[in-house]
Amino acid sequence: MTEETNATEPNATEPMEYRTEVKQLLDILAHSLYTDREIFLRELISNASDALHRVQFEMLTNPDVVDADAELAIRIELDAEARTLMIADSGIGMNRDELIENLGTIAHSGAKNFLQNARENQATVEEIIGQFGVGFYSVFMVAHEVRVRTRSFRTEDQGWEWRSQGDSQFTLQPLEKASRGTEIFIQLKEDAEEFASAWRIEQIVQRHSDYVSFPIVLIGDAPDTEDVENAKDADGEARAPEPKTLNRQTALWRQRPGGVEADEYNEFYRQLTLDRDDPLVHVHMVADAPVNVRAILYIPTQRERGRMGMAREHGLRLYSRKILIQERNQDLLPDYYRFVDGVVDSDDLPLNVSREMVQSNPVMRQLQRALANRIARELKNLAQNDAEKYTAFWREFGVFLKEGIAMDLTGQDSLRELLRFQSSTRGDDWISLNDYVAAMAADQEAIYYVLGEDVKAAARSPHLEYFRAQKLEVLYLVDPIDGFMVSSLREFEGKPLRNVDDAGLDLPEKDAEARATEEDAQNDSALDDAQFTQLVEKFTATLGERVRGIRASRQLVSSPCRLVSPEDSFDRDLQRILRMTEEGYEAPTKLLELNRKHPLIVNLGRMIGRDVDELLVTATIEQLFSNAQLLDGQPANPVDMVDRIQTLMEAAVASKVPPESKDAA
Repeated sequence: MTEETNATEPNATEPMEYRTEVKQLLDILAHSLYTDREIFLRELISNASDALHRVQFEMLTNPDVVDADAELAIRIELDAEARTLMIADSGIGMNRDELIENLGTIAHSGAKNFLQNARENQATVEEIIGQFGVGFYSVFMVAHEVRVRTRSFRTEDQGWEWRSQGDSQFTLQPLEKASRGTEIFIQLKEDAEEFASAWRIEQIVQRHSDYVSFPIVLIGDAPDTEDVENAKDADGEARAPEPKTLNRQTALWRQRPGGVEADEYNEFYRQLTLDRDDPLVHVHMVADAPVNVRAILYIPTQRERGRMGMAREHGLRLYSRKILIQERNQDLLPDYYRFVDGVVDSDDLPLNVSREMVQSNPVMRQLQRALANRIARELKNLAQNDAEKYTAFWREFGVFLKEGIAMDLTGQDSLRELLRFQSSTRGDDWISLNDYVAAMAADQEAIYYVLGEDVKAAARSPHLEYFRAQKLEVLYLVDPIDGFMVSSLREFEGKPLRNVDDAGLDLPEKDAEARATEEDAQNDSALDDAQFTQLVEKFTATLGERVRGIRASRQLVSSPCRLVSPEDSFDRDLQRILRMTEEGYEAPTKLLELNRKHPLIVNLGRMIGRDVDELLVTATIEQLFSNAQLLDGQPANPVDMVDRIQTLMEAAVASKVPPESKDAA
């Protein structure tokens, strides 16, 4: 690379001291061993891109600029042998005062305290740069010395050279420079020689700056080939390397949505995620208000996308003016949308956004709202226009939306209509809360649900018998998160959500035909009050404090008994998740309801007070209680159950043996 001669005598060089905060920052950057040093190139390219944008805008109204016909481009020149790197642009350039303002000072409150924390906590380079907005200084992670040669676009300004070794001072010197723009010469440290190699520079540019609007042209120090003979000209001399444009410049998310083909979206998704399958949904978002945003978001087909597809952290790639800021930003979307992949770009963001700035930056908050609202809207459209595709989405990712209902009260409104459930009346089909409410009878005041380990267990719950008999639909809630969800989602469209396990459930009146049928059954076979009272006393004596009480059921039809939660049991919806997460969990005591017209209960009641095997009665009561526990999702002691079942089997078999066989025995 060539250098231009100074127009003034050496005594024209001005030594100047950095401000205190800059000294501290440079000391951290120059003497700490960071693994993400490549960021310096991203920062310098970003500065060059900004300078080109500014001069481009200037020339729209002002043709009187230095070197008006210069190509708008960024040039990188390497010399591996000399261990040097130069980054040049034909942008807006700087005069003396701008050099001092941009490269000699940092105006930031609390800088000293932050730098102290950075030393103590080994903050990452991106956090330091993000906190200060001083990406240029990251060059001292790799540089022994930096020289900045620049000339402003103004015709009356001369060129200047800024020089520093990252210590306590820098120098300024007038420079004879004919071309507009800035050249940054970097003398690399010995342990940073990798940044003078063409392959490394190309790798960094394609990772961080692939979509910069202006061409980034690389001029290496040797041809990139292993064929030495082919790298020579006709006279046997080494050929000068061909310039190579490293970036593709046109970002897919910056294009007009109507101009992008479906195959292009899918190909970009595969490059971004390494997923072999096409995404289920893509969202191309372009907006200028209330915040500037250009984004492409993807919902994958599956949660688990193979060995390579999900091997990294979730989060979106965040760009500012096509410059990559963060590889995996986890704050742009609520956590329950963590299955979403893609890129977000905003001209309103400063280039350097640290995690600390995310919560306080109003632009970031606007981006969060805009992105979350757009995803919810796209999912609603999918549900309305392609129910089959939405069902596929729900099977994979529905649990995340339930998490959102449980954890994000402010985001509930956008998620409620997206919920889907299986139910007691619809087989394998899924139903929304809107559809449930629309199908409710006029006298039904609540939305009913049952908690279960899975759909099969929920469908066999004795709590459903009354609802099936009355043709009332009950939603099946079978995910572990469901208990948390319904604790937050207490109503929908003015209808409360009620657990069918609730002992105080206010149910619709039975119709006349159902009441008549039930009364006939009770008159024919049910226990009378005295018998039922004796039976309750026997259950109470046998089960003791393991139940809160025993009473007749108004809802059971074909099951002998069930366990229900007392009306003051406010955490019943959370019991399943507590059982899974709490060490030493103890199930709460519940009420036991008996179906006084069930044959087993009737016969058991009629045995009380007669000359019968007391062991058989006790074993039956214990087994009924264990059965109710199992159906309620509670653990039961299998060893005790084996002994009881054997006792009951012996009694059942003995009752079927003919009298003459017993006499013979």
